[in-house]
Amino acid sequence: MADNNVKKWYVVRAVSGQENKVKAYIETEISRLEMEDYVSQVLVPTEKVVSVKDGKKLIKEKVYFPGYVMIEANLVGEIPHIIKSITSVIGFLGEIKGGEPVPLRLSEVNRMLGKVDELAVNTDNRAIPFNLGETIKVIDGPFNGFNGTVEKINEEKRKLEVMVKIFGRKTPLELSFMQVEKV
Repeated sequence: MADNNVKKWYVVRAVSGQENKVKAYIETEISRLEMEDYVSQVLVPTEKVVSVKDGKKLIKEKVYFPGYVMIEANLVGEIPHIIKSITSVIGFLGEIKGGEPVPLRLSEVNRMLGKVDELAVNTDNRAIPFNLGETIKVIDGPFNGFNGTVEKINEEKRKLEVMVKIFGRKTPLELSFMQVEKV
């Protein structure tokens, strides 16, 4: 049986400064209507801003894309309408007047979520998904579509040094984990 409940990421435009409220409203409404199957994640990309006040280190979350809330959802039936009718929601990003909400491309999602990952203060020690000598494909940036070999892995910065053959010459590139995938 095919799983036709395919979720994609969308960007909901919200009144600036109300992003976390909108996230809470959406989550409350979705669970009230028992639609968690269709909306799996609501995310407000934030960055941790460290400031020092009176000699104390303060970590404050700052919204990274003011006015935007990301949702991972399968927008079937009434769902877009339900989300749009939530307080402080302006609409979906990219929708043409009266048209369908436009999902984000995977590369955009990775970039936004990658931003979130990079900015998390506690660096997660997830296993490094790449091995030295492994062949990878570049999926983002000017060398999109090129294949290369992993030469170095910088775990701390989550970057790879990749040797890519460009016009028959080997060229080293520094790429983040988000910009490559296994072949």
